[in-house]
Amino acid sequence: MSGWIKSNSKYIVLPVIACGSLCLLLANLGNQFLWQDEAQTALVSKTILTEGVPRGYDGKNFFSQEGGAEYGDNYIWRWHTWLPFYVLAGFYKIFGVTTFVSRFPFVLFGFGTVLLTYFFAGALWPGTHIPAIAAALLAVSVPFLILCRQCRYYSMAVFFSVLALYAYVALLDRKRWSAMMFFVASTLLFHTQHFYIAVLFATVLLHAILFGRHRLKVVLVVIAATILVNGPWLVWLAGMHYKVKMPNPFALVAFIKVFSKDILRYVFPFWLPGIVLVVVVARRAKTGHFFIQAPLFWRNVSLLVFFVIFNVVSMSLTAPAPYFRYMAPSVALLIILIAVIINDAARVHVLLAVLTVALLVGTSQIRDYFYEITHDFNGPCEGIVRYLNEHGDDDDVVAITYGDMVLKFYTNMRIIGGLTGEDMEPAKNARWVIIRKYVHLNFDAKVKAYLANNIELSKYRGIMLDYPDTPWENRESPNGHRFRTVTDEDKVVIYERLN
Repeated sequence: MSGWIKSNSKYIVLPVIACGSLCLLLANLGNQFLWQDEAQTALVSKTILTEGVPRGYDGKNFFSQEGGAEYGDNYIWRWHTWLPFYVLAGFYKIFGVTTFVSRFPFVLFGFGTVLLTYFFAGALWPGTHIPAIAAALLAVSVPFLILCRQCRYYSMAVFFSVLALYAYVALLDRKRWSAMMFFVASTLLFHTQHFYIAVLFATVLLHAILFGRHRLKVVLVVIAATILVNGPWLVWLAGMHYKVKMPNPFALVAFIKVFSKDILRYVFPFWLPGIVLVVVVARRAKTGHFFIQAPLFWRNVSLLVFFVIFNVVSMSLTAPAPYFRYMAPSVALLIILIAVIINDAARVHVLLAVLTVALLVGTSQIRDYFYEITHDFNGPCEGIVRYLNEHGDDDDVVAITYGDMVLKFYTNMRIIGGLTGEDMEPAKNARWVIIRKYVHLNFDAKVKAYLANNIELSKYRGIMLDYPDTPWENRESPNGHRFRTVTDEDKVVIYERLN
């Protein structure tokens, strides 16, 4: 009986994991309002429905968060590659524009990643429990769930990264159509977020040189083909200087801090090497060797580790700031490494594996996540939007220091301020003025100063809303995400001009 279960596990275990994953990803998906970054993606995607291409301006409002650096002539978007915008625009066309629909396609890619992780891990370690462990752990990984529930490219970047690595392994094993799959996955990853293509290619090149020289020529041909086909996009994007508006360099040390703050706390806990040490010592006592004497094992582990390392190095050189979200493609790979550790721990003693899983679950944010997906959440911009839509008109002008993208998505009003860098002159006649408590960057600091110097609040009446004036509606990083409505914060205040 046990042999039948093992041989048919993918027909039993995988559907269970898939159902659980889908429930966790979809539950309460439309409850929380989009936050600033999500709303930007949604707004730019909406312009495709009317203009055919993603733009940073819709004729009424600007969608920049970098003082206008994201777009070029005719406001054509250049800050990100376009695939996520077109995917979302397609869903808007079919299902309409709502909060749920805004996040739904990215949830689907997250769900696909859970399934793909099972098969990828199975290609690396066939005939073991590692695929099921990895897929199950990823399905309940709160950092992964939060990233996938964002109206942003993160889940797509994870999916296509894993797919490309899966194709690369198949290429090493001379599987049919593997080269074509690697090419397609690489191209789609490039058009999801082009920075990650450098991480992928650096990973597979180093790995092929060390472990797959018999297929190095094919790998080089596919990489060259990918670069050639996407050459025009590379040239066009080369003119986009991402640190023009954020000139302060963030070195490798900054992303190592991201590891200590987010990765080593919520994804790959700092205590896991202790489990590895126990396994190594036990192996030494049993076999006389500290480490597994299997080249294939180290080939597979190295592939995952190389990608994570290059992800850190690449983002430290190119990213405008050291945010957890830029490490998104590494999350699934780190989870697979954890599955490898648990599998080896089980070989020492099943109780060691059970202890490891218990520690992972016990120290995770899963209880907080369950609370979030079963309760209402109220953020500052939700309160602002609901009040404006109830008491304002579509031709009103609203001046706000931060949170402008959310207002632009949920209202039809003219919204100025935020991080757009636009001319603030219309603010002098704004019916509504919203000065948020927190300042994030120089852009909204300048807006706040402008409003303080040019708006006579004596001509306005202040309206306090029963919504907390937190820095963000919510965030995608496990360290900064709020699972409950904040109750110990100042309330949002809206100023309405007196007639």
